[in-house]
Amino acid sequence: MSSENERPEDPAGGIPEQLALIRETVRKADVPRAKPRTWRGAALAKELPVARVLVNKGVLHLDQYFDYAVPEELDADAQPGVRVRVRFGAGGRNVRGGRREGGGLIDGFLVERLAESDYTGALAALAYVVSPEPVLGPELLALSRAVADRYAGSLADVLQLAVPPRNGRAESKPSPEPLPPPPAPSAGSWERYAQGPAFLRALAEGGAPRAVWTALPGPHWPQEIARAMAATLASGRGALVVAPDGRTAGRVDAALTELLGEGRHALLTADSGPEKRYREWLAVRRGSVRAVVGTRAAMFAPVADLGLVAVWDDGDSSHSDDNAPFPHVREVLELRAAHGRCAFLLGGTNCTVEAAQLVESGWALPLRADREQLRIAAPLVRTVGDGELARDGAARAARLPSLAWQTVRDGLRSGPVLVQVPRRGYAPRLACERCREPARCRHCAGPLQAPDQRDLDCAWCGRAETAWHCVACGSHRLRAQIVGARRTAEELGRAFPAVPVRTSGRDHVLDSVPDTPALVVSTPGAEPVAEGGYAAALLLDGWAMVGRPDLRAGEEALRRWTAAASLVRGQPEGGTVVIVAEPTLRPVQALVRWDPVGHARRELAERAELGFPPVSRMASVTGSPEALAAFLATAELPPEAEVLGPVPVPGAAPGRPRRPWDAPPGESWERALLRVPPGSGAALAAALKAAQAARMSRGGGAQVRIRVDPPDIG
Repeated sequence: MSSENERPEDPAGGIPEQLALIRETVRKADVPRAKPRTWRGAALAKELPVARVLVNKGVLHLDQYFDYAVPEELDADAQPGVRVRVRFGAGGRNVRGGRREGGGLIDGFLVERLAESDYTGALAALAYVVSPEPVLGPELLALSRAVADRYAGSLADVLQLAVPPRNGRAESKPSPEPLPPPPAPSAGSWERYAQGPAFLRALAEGGAPRAVWTALPGPHWPQEIARAMAATLASGRGALVVAPDGRTAGRVDAALTELLGEGRHALLTADSGPEKRYREWLAVRRGSVRAVVGTRAAMFAPVADLGLVAVWDDGDSSHSDDNAPFPHVREVLELRAAHGRCAFLLGGTNCTVEAAQLVESGWALPLRADREQLRIAAPLVRTVGDGELARDGAARAARLPSLAWQTVRDGLRSGPVLVQVPRRGYAPRLACERCREPARCRHCAGPLQAPDQRDLDCAWCGRAETAWHCVACGSHRLRAQIVGARRTAEELGRAFPAVPVRTSGRDHVLDSVPDTPALVVSTPGAEPVAEGGYAAALLLDGWAMVGRPDLRAGEEALRRWTAAASLVRGQPEGGTVVIVAEPTLRPVQALVRWDPVGHARRELAERAELGFPPVSRMASVTGSPEALAAFLATAELPPEAEVLGPVPVPGAAPGRPRRPWDAPPGESWERALLRVPPGSGAALAAALKAAQAARMSRGGGAQVRIRVDPPDIG
């Protein structure tokens, strides 16, 4: 090939000319450009050439910002809040031309742009900007930092929960234009509460009231939440509501749509799918919508000018995240209300001990109805104790006491009847019929279960058992220690052969059932909503819920019972609930009187006397005995900290998924509880975080797990 000035003649005439044009294009584009991999030799941005980046390394000793150089070609896109890719881990040895090179590519967020760095060494350059969309605003960053500090975790781990994964197709679509604020709604069913209308007026006028709301049983609470959100929107501010699951969020979503119409709020749940959920999240981030209804991850939703945060049923375990640093929705929304000076609403048909403490401390005010309204809305609750069961022939024959039998028969004349069973399956636990010895697997000694009517298998290793016999007495006959939902449905089907029987549980959850006569057998938390309410409800095997070895067993049992009983029609309409449990138990008495607030207050007083959460702040530290002892020896705990334990931690059962707090298979772990008085929780979290960071920076050794405010302390 000749040069550009010495072009040979070509008979064909076309090809050399085309090649020359290509060469000319390449020559004009051949400016000093570096490869995006290192940007070696590339010019830096003329203004603010330093980018402060949070790298996505969720380890405590790297919980800090790192400075990077901004190439000129990335200047326009490298704005605070965008996702970036950087090279990390090269060290200070590989420096060429004043620029650090090497290391592996890792994701991160650009936090801010600076004129100069306080780091004196060579800076690596940003590899590239993943997307020019700013997804991490200052408010979300400050909230995430506060959550990380409260739970002794890293900021990167919190942002993994707060910012959803990117979806390019959703990001490329524009969000709709925001709608003007709606008019303030009427009080509606909030009139049933003495302070309900005043609470709505305060929201509509731009106030920031904080309330613990004990909702009346019945179907009105989704509409009441929607009116609170609408009143906040009327003041020109945003609103956020977090529900424990997608079904509950769907009810609030439907009520808000009915009240305000489409386009005024976003629904953020896992059921939406990644693209739709990210598109809705972007609409919130861009300010197109100012109201959000969602599940747990929505607690970080970047709502502009937030005026109200609300959580429904804060006692549900779904509100506690299973990923580090394990934040709880209630605590995160309390932080948002305090930092953002917005209204706070904690609602539910039950009342947790934490909610009672908020009222006791004066941080929030109670929002309750009087007893007259409660008598109209609540069903009649009747009890069946162990003594009556022992004397009742109907209970021995069909597992239904006579009172429950009569209640079901009367209820089926006017609508569906709900039956709550604590355990799923057919017969979750079996024993010898003659000597009551628990039936165990011959291979691993795990408990035998009957997932259906015929087959036996081991709950631990999953092996089938075809020829079981009792090792104690030799009998071949089994009895059920615990009767599951499937077995209960079968028994009820035989007792009421002309009535359809529906089941709702983990494998198949029903959202709703029609108002025609039917028996609905459900496990706790999976109860479908009946159109017009259930005519009656049976709460079976109450001992299985109250008798768990857990500090929160009574509170959790009452929460499950009130949630099911709230789906039943009010007493004036004939609604009746029968609970099969010892009538003298405190949670049973609270259900009969429909007094969850009184139960929570008594629990709070007892925990204050014993120094248990939420009166005290507590953290659990779990690991091997050697690692745990070394950690506690080096941690600079507050002087007032008290160490309880350590005690052995049970391992995960073979064949079952391992929970975050279970010991690994084959290892012996221990757990210590660290307790501090109120006001010292931040110091405890800081001490644990510093000790864990120092330990990891030295190479760590055996694993130690930290959880602040553990939900289960035994």
